[in-house]
Amino acid sequence: MTAPFTGLLARADAELARLETAVAAVAANLVDLDDNSARKDLDKGPLTGATAAAWADATAALTQLWDGYGMLTALITSARATRGQRRLSDAERSAYIDQVLGRSITLSTATVPLAQRGLLGAGKVTTTCSPAELLSAMEAAFATAVDVATRAGDVWHRLMPAAADAAARIAHLRTLTGSPTLDEADRRLGDFTALLAADPLSCDERALDAVRTLADRADAERTSATELREALRQRLTDAHTLADRLAAAARTAAAAEESAAGRFPGPAVATVGGPDLRPDLAAIDALAAAGQWALISPRLAAWTRAARERLAALESAAARNSALLSTRNELRGRLDAYRAKAGSRGLAEDPVLAPLAERARDSLYTAPCDLEAARAAVAAYQEAVAASTREGRP
Repeated sequence: MTAPFTGLLARADAELARLETAVAAVAANLVDLDDNSARKDLDKGPLTGATAAAWADATAALTQLWDGYGMLTALITSARATRGQRRLSDAERSAYIDQVLGRSITLSTATVPLAQRGLLGAGKVTTTCSPAELLSAMEAAFATAVDVATRAGDVWHRLMPAAADAAARIAHLRTLTGSPTLDEADRRLGDFTALLAADPLSCDERALDAVRTLADRADAERTSATELREALRQRLTDAHTLADRLAAAARTAAAAEESAAGRFPGPAVATVGGPDLRPDLAAIDALAAAGQWALISPRLAAWTRAARERLAALESAAARNSALLSTRNELRGRLDAYRAKAGSRGLAEDPVLAPLAERARDSLYTAPCDLEAARAAVAAYQEAVAASTREGRP
Protein backbone atom coordinates (compact mmCIF):
# COMPACT_ATOMS: atom_id res chain seq x y z
CA MET A 1 0.00 0.00 0.00
CA THR A 2 1.50 3.36 -1.09
CA ALA A 3 2.26 6.15 1.38
CA PRO A 4 -0.46 8.51 0.02
CA PHE A 5 -2.94 5.63 0.26
CA THR A 6 -1.86 5.07 3.87
CA GLY A 7 -2.31 8.77 4.65
CA LEU A 8 -5.83 8.79 3.15
CA LEU A 9 -6.76 5.72 5.17
CA ALA A 10 -5.59 7.41 8.37
CA ARG A 11 -7.59 10.53 7.48
CA ALA A 12 -10.67 8.43 6.84
CA ASP A 13 -10.27 6.63 10.19
CA ALA A 14 -9.93 9.95 12.03
CA GLU A 15 -12.94 11.40 10.21
CA LEU A 16 -15.05 8.31 10.97
CA ALA A 17 -14.20 8.62 14.66
CA ARG A 18 -15.12 12.32 14.56
CA LEU A 19 -18.43 11.55 12.86
CA GLU A 20 -19.27 8.88 15.44
CA THR A 21 -18.68 11.33 18.28
CA ALA A 22 -20.66 14.04 16.48
CA VAL A 23 -23.63 11.75 15.78
CA ALA A 24 -23.83 10.80 19.47
CA ALA A 25 -23.99 14.50 20.38
CA VAL A 26 -26.54 15.13 17.61
CA ALA A 27 -28.79 12.37 18.97
CA ALA A 28 -28.72 13.80 22.51
CA ASN A 29 -29.42 17.35 21.30
CA LEU A 30 -32.24 16.24 19.01
CA VAL A 31 -33.91 14.42 21.90
CA ASP A 32 -33.57 17.51 24.12
CA LEU A 33 -35.04 19.70 21.39
CA ASP A 34 -37.86 17.20 20.88
CA ASP A 35 -38.68 17.41 24.61
CA ASN A 36 -38.52 21.22 24.71
CA SER A 37 -41.85 22.60 25.96
CA ALA A 38 -41.77 25.63 23.66
CA ARG A 39 -41.19 23.39 20.64
CA LYS A 40 -44.18 21.25 21.63
CA ASP A 41 -46.38 24.35 22.02
CA LEU A 42 -45.27 25.65 18.63
CA ASP A 43 -46.20 22.32 17.07
CA LYS A 44 -49.68 22.48 18.61
CA GLY A 45 -50.42 25.82 16.91
CA PRO A 46 -52.27 27.36 15.27
CA LEU A 47 -49.64 29.99 14.52
CA THR A 48 -49.85 33.21 12.56
CA GLY A 49 -47.63 36.00 11.27
CA ALA A 50 -43.90 36.05 11.86
CA THR A 51 -44.02 33.06 14.20
CA ALA A 52 -45.84 30.90 11.63
CA ALA A 53 -43.29 31.77 8.95
CA ALA A 54 -40.31 31.24 11.27
CA TRP A 55 -41.66 27.94 12.59
CA ALA A 56 -42.34 26.70 9.06
CA ASP A 57 -38.65 27.26 8.29
CA ALA A 58 -37.69 25.64 11.60
CA THR A 59 -39.93 22.63 10.90
CA ALA A 60 -38.25 22.16 7.53
CA ALA A 61 -34.90 22.43 9.31
CA LEU A 62 -35.98 19.78 11.83
CA THR A 63 -36.98 17.44 9.01
CA GLN A 64 -33.58 18.02 7.43
CA LEU A 65 -31.95 17.32 10.79
CA TRP A 66 -33.68 13.98 11.32
CA ASP A 67 -33.11 12.94 7.69
CA GLY A 68 -29.45 13.89 7.97
CA TYR A 69 -29.13 12.00 11.24
CA GLY A 70 -30.53 8.89 9.59
CA MET A 71 -28.19 9.18 6.61
CA LEU A 72 -25.13 9.80 8.79
CA THR A 73 -26.01 6.91 11.10
CA ALA A 74 -26.43 4.55 8.16
CA LEU A 75 -23.14 5.68 6.62
CA ILE A 76 -21.22 5.29 9.87
CA THR A 77 -22.66 1.81 10.43
CA SER A 78 -21.70 0.74 6.92
CA ALA A 79 -18.23 2.31 7.09
CA ARG A 80 -17.50 0.82 10.51
CA ALA A 81 -18.57 -2.63 9.28
CA THR A 82 -16.21 -2.32 6.30
CA ARG A 83 -13.34 -1.06 8.43
CA GLY A 84 -13.88 -3.85 10.94
CA GLN A 85 -13.02 -6.56 8.44
CA ARG A 86 -9.75 -8.34 9.12
CA ARG A 87 -8.38 -7.79 5.62
CA LEU A 88 -9.36 -5.22 3.02
CA SER A 89 -8.48 -5.28 -0.63
CA ASP A 90 -7.20 -2.11 -2.26
CA ALA A 91 -10.60 -1.67 -3.90
CA GLU A 92 -12.35 -1.99 -0.53
CA ARG A 93 -9.94 0.49 1.07
CA SER A 94 -10.57 2.93 -1.77
CA ALA A 95 -14.34 2.52 -1.42
CA TYR A 96 -14.09 3.03 2.35
CA ILE A 97 -12.00 6.20 1.95
CA ASP A 98 -14.44 7.58 -0.65
CA GLN A 99 -17.40 6.72 1.57
CA VAL A 100 -16.01 8.64 4.57
CA LEU A 101 -14.18 11.51 2.85
CA GLY A 102 -15.91 11.80 -0.51
CA ARG A 103 -19.32 13.00 -1.69
CA SER A 104 -20.89 9.68 -0.81
CA ILE A 105 -24.27 10.85 0.53
CA THR A 106 -27.12 11.32 -1.93
CA LEU A 107 -29.38 14.15 -0.83
CA SER A 108 -31.86 14.12 -3.71
CA THR A 109 -32.46 12.88 -7.24
CA ALA A 110 -34.61 14.98 -9.57
CA THR A 111 -35.89 14.23 -13.05
CA VAL A 112 -35.06 16.92 -15.64
CA PRO A 113 -38.10 17.65 -17.87
CA LEU A 114 -37.49 16.73 -21.50
CA ALA A 115 -38.07 20.32 -22.59
CA GLN A 116 -35.17 21.45 -20.39
CA ARG A 117 -32.63 18.85 -21.56
CA GLY A 118 -29.99 19.20 -24.22
CA LEU A 119 -29.27 16.35 -26.57
CA LEU A 120 -26.42 15.19 -24.35
CA GLY A 121 -28.06 16.20 -21.05
CA ALA A 122 -28.85 13.76 -18.29
CA GLY A 123 -32.42 12.77 -17.56
CA LYS A 124 -31.84 12.93 -13.83
CA VAL A 125 -29.79 15.23 -11.61
CA THR A 126 -28.43 13.89 -8.34
CA THR A 127 -27.32 16.15 -5.49
CA THR A 128 -24.60 14.69 -3.28
CA CYS A 129 -22.38 15.82 -0.42
CA SER A 130 -19.70 14.51 1.91
CA PRO A 131 -20.52 13.43 5.49
CA ALA A 132 -18.65 16.48 6.78
CA GLU A 133 -20.73 18.79 4.58
CA LEU A 134 -23.93 17.11 5.73
CA LEU A 135 -22.94 17.55 9.37
CA SER A 136 -22.23 21.24 8.77
CA ALA A 137 -25.66 21.68 7.15
CA MET A 138 -27.26 19.90 10.11
CA GLU A 139 -25.56 22.29 12.53
CA ALA A 140 -27.07 25.25 10.67
CA ALA A 141 -30.50 23.58 10.65
CA PHE A 142 -30.27 22.89 14.40
CA ALA A 143 -29.37 26.52 15.08
CA THR A 144 -32.43 27.63 13.08
CA ALA A 145 -34.83 25.37 14.99
CA VAL A 146 -33.36 26.19 18.41
CA ASP A 147 -33.44 29.92 17.72
CA VAL A 148 -37.17 29.98 16.95
CA ALA A 149 -38.10 27.69 19.86
CA THR A 150 -35.94 29.67 22.29
CA ARG A 151 -37.23 33.07 21.25
CA ALA A 152 -40.87 32.00 21.33
CA GLY A 153 -40.40 30.19 24.65
CA ASP A 154 -38.75 33.24 26.23
CA VAL A 155 -41.66 35.45 25.17
CA TRP A 156 -44.26 33.03 26.52
CA HIS A 157 -42.35 32.50 29.76
CA ARG A 158 -42.04 36.24 30.34
CA LEU A 159 -45.37 37.61 29.14
CA MET A 160 -47.95 34.90 29.88
CA PRO A 161 -47.70 35.33 33.68
CA ALA A 162 -47.77 39.10 33.21
CA ALA A 163 -50.90 38.86 31.06
CA ALA A 164 -52.51 36.58 33.66
CA ASP A 165 -51.71 39.13 36.39
CA ALA A 166 -53.30 41.89 34.31
CA ALA A 167 -56.42 39.77 33.71
CA ALA A 168 -56.71 39.01 37.44
CA ARG A 169 -56.40 42.68 38.27
CA ILE A 170 -59.07 43.66 35.75
CA ALA A 171 -61.38 40.94 37.09
CA HIS A 172 -60.85 42.23 40.63
CA LEU A 173 -61.53 45.83 39.59
CA ARG A 174 -64.75 44.74 37.86
CA THR A 175 -66.08 43.69 41.27
CA LEU A 176 -65.53 47.27 42.43
CA THR A 177 -66.50 49.41 39.44
CA GLY A 178 -68.18 49.35 36.04
CA SER A 179 -65.83 51.93 34.54
CA PRO A 180 -65.73 52.05 30.71
CA THR A 181 -61.96 52.29 31.08
CA LEU A 182 -61.99 48.67 32.20
CA ASP A 183 -63.86 47.66 29.04
CA GLU A 184 -61.11 49.20 26.94
CA ALA A 185 -58.46 47.48 29.08
CA ASP A 186 -60.26 44.16 28.67
CA ARG A 187 -60.49 44.55 24.88
CA ARG A 188 -56.82 45.39 24.54
CA LEU A 189 -55.81 42.54 26.82
CA GLY A 190 -57.89 40.13 24.70
CA ASP A 191 -56.11 41.30 21.55
CA PHE A 192 -52.75 40.97 23.26
CA THR A 193 -53.32 37.46 24.64
CA ALA A 194 -54.63 36.25 21.25
CA LEU A 195 -51.50 37.58 19.55
CA LEU A 196 -49.30 36.15 22.31
CA ALA A 197 -50.76 32.68 21.83
CA ALA A 198 -50.52 32.60 18.03
CA ASP A 199 -47.61 34.90 17.19
CA PRO A 200 -45.28 35.42 20.19
CA LEU A 201 -42.45 36.68 17.98
CA SER A 202 -44.59 39.69 17.02
CA CYS A 203 -45.64 40.56 20.58
CA ASP A 204 -44.73 43.97 21.98
CA GLU A 205 -44.84 44.30 25.77
CA ARG A 206 -45.79 47.95 25.40
CA ALA A 207 -49.31 46.76 24.52
CA LEU A 208 -49.47 45.07 27.92
CA ASP A 209 -48.11 48.22 29.56
CA ALA A 210 -51.01 50.12 27.97
CA VAL A 211 -53.44 47.61 29.55
CA ARG A 212 -51.82 48.12 32.95
CA THR A 213 -52.08 51.88 32.52
CA LEU A 214 -55.81 51.59 31.75
CA ALA A 215 -56.30 49.36 34.80
CA ASP A 216 -54.46 51.91 36.94
CA ARG A 217 -56.68 54.67 35.55
CA ALA A 218 -59.84 52.68 36.27
CA ASP A 219 -58.57 51.98 39.77
CA ALA A 220 -57.90 55.67 40.33
CA GLU A 221 -61.31 56.65 38.92
CA ARG A 222 -63.25 54.42 41.27
CA THR A 223 -61.24 55.18 44.38
CA SER A 224 -61.90 58.23 46.42
CA ALA A 225 -59.02 60.13 47.89
CA THR A 226 -59.60 58.63 51.33
CA GLU A 227 -59.96 55.08 50.03
CA LEU A 228 -56.88 55.49 47.88
CA ARG A 229 -54.87 56.81 50.80
CA GLU A 230 -55.87 53.96 53.13
CA ALA A 231 -55.33 51.30 50.50
CA LEU A 232 -51.92 52.66 49.59
CA ARG A 233 -50.92 52.88 53.23
CA GLN A 234 -51.65 49.19 53.58
CA ARG A 235 -49.78 48.44 50.37
CA LEU A 236 -46.83 50.45 51.68
CA THR A 237 -46.89 48.46 54.90
CA ASP A 238 -46.91 45.26 52.86
CA ALA A 239 -44.06 46.64 50.77
CA HIS A 240 -41.95 47.25 53.87
CA THR A 241 -42.72 43.72 55.06
CA LEU A 242 -41.61 42.49 51.65
CA ALA A 243 -38.46 44.61 51.93
CA ASP A 244 -37.66 42.93 55.27
CA ARG A 245 -38.15 39.49 53.66
CA LEU A 246 -35.93 40.62 50.80
CA ALA A 247 -33.16 41.64 53.18
CA ALA A 248 -33.39 38.33 55.05
CA ALA A 249 -33.37 36.39 51.78
CA ALA A 250 -30.33 38.37 50.63
CA ARG A 251 -28.46 37.42 53.80
CA THR A 252 -29.44 33.78 53.41
CA ALA A 253 -28.42 33.75 49.74
CA ALA A 254 -25.10 35.44 50.53
CA ALA A 255 -24.37 32.87 53.25
CA ALA A 256 -25.25 29.98 50.92
CA GLU A 257 -23.09 31.47 48.17
CA GLU A 258 -20.19 31.95 50.57
CA SER A 259 -20.52 28.33 51.72
CA ALA A 260 -20.46 27.05 48.13
CA ALA A 261 -17.84 29.44 46.73
CA GLY A 262 -14.51 27.76 46.23
CA ARG A 263 -15.92 24.35 47.06
CA PHE A 264 -17.53 23.94 43.63
CA PRO A 265 -16.70 25.20 40.12
CA GLY A 266 -17.60 28.86 39.63
CA PRO A 267 -20.37 28.32 37.04
CA ALA A 268 -22.14 25.89 39.38
CA VAL A 269 -22.49 28.47 42.17
CA ALA A 270 -25.58 30.64 41.79
CA THR A 271 -25.27 34.39 42.29
CA VAL A 272 -27.94 37.09 42.27
CA GLY A 273 -27.14 40.66 41.38
CA GLY A 274 -29.18 43.72 40.58
CA PRO A 275 -29.84 47.25 41.76
CA ASP A 276 -30.62 48.08 45.38
CA LEU A 277 -34.42 48.45 45.67
CA ARG A 278 -34.39 50.28 48.99
CA PRO A 279 -33.89 53.80 47.54
CA ASP A 280 -36.96 53.33 45.31
CA LEU A 281 -39.09 52.36 48.30
CA ALA A 282 -37.73 55.35 50.21
CA ALA A 283 -38.78 57.61 47.31
CA ILE A 284 -42.32 56.16 47.49
CA ASP A 285 -42.33 56.82 51.25
CA ALA A 286 -41.39 60.43 50.50
CA LEU A 287 -44.34 60.75 48.09
CA ALA A 288 -46.66 59.40 50.78
CA ALA A 289 -45.28 61.86 53.31
CA ALA A 290 -45.94 64.68 50.81
CA GLY A 291 -49.52 63.46 50.21
CA GLN A 292 -48.87 62.65 46.55
CA TRP A 293 -51.07 59.53 46.68
CA ALA A 294 -52.06 59.59 43.02
CA LEU A 295 -48.43 59.12 42.00
CA ILE A 296 -47.77 56.23 44.33
CA SER A 297 -49.88 53.38 42.95
CA PRO A 298 -48.04 52.64 39.65
CA ARG A 299 -44.63 53.13 41.29
CA LEU A 300 -45.53 50.91 44.21
CA ALA A 301 -46.89 48.22 41.88
CA ALA A 302 -43.68 48.30 39.83
CA TRP A 303 -41.54 48.18 42.96
CA THR A 304 -43.53 45.24 44.35
CA ARG A 305 -43.17 43.29 41.09
CA ALA A 306 -39.42 43.90 41.06
CA ALA A 307 -39.07 42.98 44.75
CA ARG A 308 -41.00 39.72 44.31
CA GLU A 309 -38.87 38.78 41.31
CA ARG A 310 -35.70 39.53 43.30
CA LEU A 311 -37.02 37.54 46.28
CA ALA A 312 -37.75 34.55 44.05
CA ALA A 313 -34.29 34.78 42.49
CA LEU A 314 -32.58 35.01 45.89
CA GLU A 315 -34.52 32.06 47.29
CA SER A 316 -33.76 30.01 44.16
CA ALA A 317 -30.05 30.84 44.37
CA ALA A 318 -29.90 29.96 48.06
CA ALA A 319 -31.67 26.65 47.42
CA ARG A 320 -29.37 25.81 44.52
CA ASN A 321 -26.19 26.55 46.49
CA SER A 322 -27.46 24.66 49.54
CA ALA A 323 -28.29 21.74 47.26
CA LEU A 324 -24.68 21.63 46.09
CA LEU A 325 -23.48 21.03 49.64
CA SER A 326 -26.31 18.61 50.41
CA THR A 327 -25.56 16.57 47.31
CA ARG A 328 -21.85 16.47 48.09
CA ASN A 329 -22.52 15.38 51.69
CA GLU A 330 -24.97 12.71 50.52
CA LEU A 331 -22.35 11.35 48.12
CA ARG A 332 -19.75 11.37 50.89
CA GLY A 333 -22.10 9.41 53.13
CA ARG A 334 -22.83 6.92 50.37
CA LEU A 335 -19.12 6.45 49.72
CA ASP A 336 -18.43 5.88 53.43
CA ALA A 337 -21.23 3.32 53.60
CA TYR A 338 -19.91 1.32 50.66
CA ARG A 339 -16.34 1.51 51.93
CA ALA A 340 -17.58 0.13 55.22
CA LYS A 341 -19.40 -2.62 53.34
CA ALA A 342 -16.23 -3.46 51.40
CA GLY A 343 -14.23 -3.48 54.61
CA SER A 344 -16.70 -5.84 56.29
CA ARG A 345 -16.23 -8.26 53.41
CA GLY A 346 -12.44 -8.06 53.59
CA LEU A 347 -12.27 -6.01 50.36
CA ALA A 348 -10.87 -2.76 51.72
CA GLU A 349 -7.49 -3.30 50.02
CA ASP A 350 -8.88 -5.06 46.97
CA PRO A 351 -6.72 -4.05 43.95
CA VAL A 352 -9.84 -3.33 41.89
CA LEU A 353 -11.90 -1.55 44.56
CA ALA A 354 -9.19 0.46 46.34
CA PRO A 355 -8.30 2.70 43.35
CA LEU A 356 -12.00 3.31 42.66
CA ALA A 357 -12.58 4.26 46.30
CA GLU A 358 -9.58 6.59 46.28
CA ARG A 359 -10.73 8.23 43.05
CA ALA A 360 -14.21 8.78 44.47
CA ARG A 361 -12.80 10.18 47.71
CA ASP A 362 -10.50 12.56 45.84
CA SER A 363 -13.39 13.83 43.72
CA LEU A 364 -15.47 14.53 46.86
CA TYR A 365 -12.77 16.00 49.07
CA THR A 366 -10.85 18.08 46.53
CA ALA A 367 -12.05 21.61 45.82
CA PRO A 368 -13.56 22.65 43.57
CA CYS A 369 -15.77 19.56 43.62
CA ASP A 370 -17.25 18.54 40.25
CA LEU A 371 -20.48 16.90 41.42
CA GLU A 372 -21.14 15.11 38.15
CA ALA A 373 -17.68 13.57 38.16
CA ALA A 374 -18.00 12.75 41.86
CA ARG A 375 -21.40 11.14 41.34
CA ALA A 376 -19.99 9.04 38.52
CA ALA A 377 -16.97 8.01 40.63
CA VAL A 378 -19.14 7.01 43.60
CA ALA A 379 -21.50 5.10 41.32
CA ALA A 380 -18.55 3.26 39.76
CA TYR A 381 -17.25 2.26 43.19
CA GLN A 382 -20.73 1.30 44.38
CA GLU A 383 -21.26 -0.94 41.34
CA ALA A 384 -17.82 -2.50 41.74
CA VAL A 385 -18.48 -3.30 45.42
CA ALA A 386 -21.85 -4.82 44.52
CA ALA A 387 -20.24 -6.90 41.77
CA SER A 388 -17.45 -8.09 44.06
CA THR A 389 -19.84 -9.15 46.80
CA ARG A 390 -22.06 -10.95 44.29
CA GLU A 391 -19.03 -12.85 42.99
CA GLY A 392 -18.03 -13.73 46.55
CA ARG A 393 -14.47 -12.54 45.91
CA PRO A 394 -12.38 -13.25 49.05
